[in-house]
Amino acid sequence: MNQVKNLLFTFILLGLVAFSGCNSLKKMVKMAEDQELTVEPSPLEVHGDQVAFDMSATLPVKMLKKEKVYTLNTFYKYGDDSVEVGSVEFRAEDFPNGAEQQPKKSESFTFDYDGESMDDGYLFVQGVASDPNSGKTAETPMMQVAEGLITTSQLVQVPSGVDGVLYADHGYNTGEELEPTYVNFYFAQGSSYLRPSEVRSDRGERFRNFIAEKNVTRSVTITGTHSPEGSERVNENLSQDRASRIEEYYKTQMDRYDYSDAADEINFILKPVVEDWSGLREALQEYDGISQSEKQEYYNIIDGSGSFEEKEDEMHKLSTYNKVFREVYPDLRAAKTEVLTVKEKKTESQISVLSKQVSEGSVKSDTLSEQELLYGATLTPSLDEKAAIYEKAIELHNSWVAHNNLGAVYLQQAMEASSSQMEDYLGQAQTQLETAARMNDNAEAHANLAIIYALQGNKEKARDEASKASSMQASTQGGSAAINGVKGAVEIMLAEYDQAVSTLSNASETAVNLFNLGLAQVLAGNYENAITSFEEALNMDSELGVASYGIAVANARLQNESAIYEALGNAASADSELRERAVSDLEFSNYSESAQFKEALQ
Repeated sequence: MNQVKNLLFTFILLGLVAFSGCNSLKKMVKMAEDQELTVEPSPLEVHGDQVAFDMSATLPVKMLKKEKVYTLNTFYKYGDDSVEVGSVEFRAEDFPNGAEQQPKKSESFTFDYDGESMDDGYLFVQGVASDPNSGKTAETPMMQVAEGLITTSQLVQVPSGVDGVLYADHGYNTGEELEPTYVNFYFAQGSSYLRPSEVRSDRGERFRNFIAEKNVTRSVTITGTHSPEGSERVNENLSQDRASRIEEYYKTQMDRYDYSDAADEINFILKPVVEDWSGLREALQEYDGISQSEKQEYYNIIDGSGSFEEKEDEMHKLSTYNKVFREVYPDLRAAKTEVLTVKEKKTESQISVLSKQVSEGSVKSDTLSEQELLYGATLTPSLDEKAAIYEKAIELHNSWVAHNNLGAVYLQQAMEASSSQMEDYLGQAQTQLETAARMNDNAEAHANLAIIYALQGNKEKARDEASKASSMQASTQGGSAAINGVKGAVEIMLAEYDQAVSTLSNASETAVNLFNLGLAQVLAGNYENAITSFEEALNMDSELGVASYGIAVANARLQNESAIYEALGNAASADSELRERAVSDLEFSNYSESAQFKEALQ
């Protein structure tokens, strides 16, 4: 009988404990109605691929019970889906003063952003009071604590159009090029008389024919020289006279072939060389009539002390002097003439037509040089014609430049293609660009690959390629600034806003780059500077609606209400998709119910 009483007492005791525990949980849940929850930022914002926020919870005094746990579970709900974000846990033993002071706790959370379907959602919290010993729980209702999402960071523009992709230098000189023509006339010892034998020589004949062709000539430089022996060196005017004699001969021939006014445009430059050993030194280096050690005897005298005359006297004493005098010195008694004429080139229209014909196979493939063919591709606005020319250049010359530039064309075509064709073009572009990089590790190919990866959402690979590109020297002027445009866009995508501001401040001034600079400034909190950047972008492209939208966002954050409506009106007029975006954009949640807001978006 006593055993039965004891057992019954045990059951009653356990029941009282269980009832007491259950009652405690309900009291905790009831008191949780007075808890304070704050979320920062609110609304939630997307940065990079994540949504990050801090949540702080303050509980009422005496809410926490011994050996009980209170947990705040957070969820982001959107449509029919939800994401479990994390929890904040309170235990009475962690707050020994919980009977007099409010228990407080803060935690940082992140969850992955998985695309536009998540944009219209809410952050909820549910409190759970639990007894670890019995396993019993009691729950608060689900409480909305924040709205989401602000996706301003996703407005970044990848500079993949004509001002974004990077073409490598075609290598063709579009400016005036000068070609040198050289001819030497030789004189008897101590004389400046131009002998008939020199005029009738093969050299003289070629020179006369050259003048007869009436090439467009910029300058004629005549260097008169002398050999170092007595009768030559003592005549201080000999070098000058020899140069002058060739000038007279040249002008006589121009009169003969009726150059008329063209002769006045030719700059004659006379350079007499007096007491100079460089000619002898160079001649000896090429001369094989004496040994190297015998040549060194001359070099020692030339490099030694003494006057020009004293050095020449010392050479007379050398055993090889007579041989050198006979075989080397005559070539030093010369007038060396350099004529710079304008290189004859095809016109741009000729190159444009011929490059297309070469790509079609209707003219011989060697009609144009590789550089002319690559240049021809730049002269047509048609992307299809550009692609055909670069494909032909690859077939004929297979250079990294042609591969990169074909990849750049495919990249531009991708941006103009339908969504179903875009990936095909990007794949073709990637193949060409990777080939170009293998053939020659170059900045342009890496920058273009960064664009592809950015468009595909592969931000880490885009970062790697942009970093490689920025560490290299681009082949074209302004290439480094263009690379900074790509790199800055990728940095925004990675939520590296301060770095993006720095990078884009050194990017080429295109409308897209200026917009991205403004966006980076907004996201970094530099609103006034951002408005300036957006306005500069609009100055370059008045139809860039997203720049007007950026102005509206910056003014919303500055609480400049009237400026918001004007900018939104401009954005909506330029792009109907921006009108639809503004209606639900939480950047404008404080203004969206106003009549001015609705009027601006009509």
